[in-house]
Amino acid sequence: MLYDRTMNSVSALLKNNHCLFLAYDQGFEHGPTDFDETSVDPRYILSIAHDSGAYTGIIFHEGIAQSYYDASKETTPLIIKLNGKTSLHSGEEPYSPQLCSVEEAVKLGATAVGYTIYIGSTYESKMMVEFSRIEDEAHAKNLPIILWAYPRGKSVVGKETDKDTVAYGARIALEMGADFVKVPYTGSVESFSWVVKSAGTTHVIAQGGAKVDEKTFLDEAIAIKNAGATGMAIGRNIWQSKSPIELSKKLSHIYYEQ
Repeated sequence: MLYDRTMNSVSALLKNNHCLFLAYDQGFEHGPTDFDETSVDPRYILSIAHDSGAYTGIIFHEGIAQSYYDASKETTPLIIKLNGKTSLHSGEEPYSPQLCSVEEAVKLGATAVGYTIYIGSTYESKMMVEFSRIEDEAHAKNLPIILWAYPRGKSVVGKETDKDTVAYGARIALEMGADFVKVPYTGSVESFSWVVKSAGTTHVIAQGGAKVDEKTFLDEAIAIKNAGATGMAIGRNIWQSKSPIELSKKLSHIYYEQ
């Protein structure tokens, strides 16, 4: 019997077969350097999700979810990032250990969970073993799982957005049973189409990346969709925007209505 992704609530993260996730895991990875006096407050991020109605998921680490996300009141589905690392040891090969359990994510009201594997890192295999166990646990509890497949490490220096490297990460997500894979955008419709094709039945979502001007951001969003991706996971380009609600609605129109 073929595996049916709709059986484990993947559809709860989709709207018109597409998705937009509002990412707010940067505080763990980067510290508070990405935030200002407003965006440093998780309640502001929740208000963007609620008031725009644009997002099919919001990404938090465990502690933010514990303190700010009320599953009985929030309308945007919660995605818990299960692993993480700081940026303070940037000279080392990256490894991101599991910090939250699937069971705890369920208690917090998560609709899905996510985990990063740094493709190309010396510790790649260690993260793969962790992800494989988490994937089994998540699917046993009817939770979709998202693989952050990020090319990082000395073996992929300079190739982090290369078509074949990113496609390799997308293929690993398919091979390991991920429902979604989050990857860097490769820069063109043609190259990213190959990434999407390599992922097979795994839904491809592109990372939003560093802040750019609004036109560049929206043009890139259109290209990502035209390449066949299911959606995007965006953080800084939304909550660093002067008009995050309006920008979110423009993005929503691109992915759900066009």
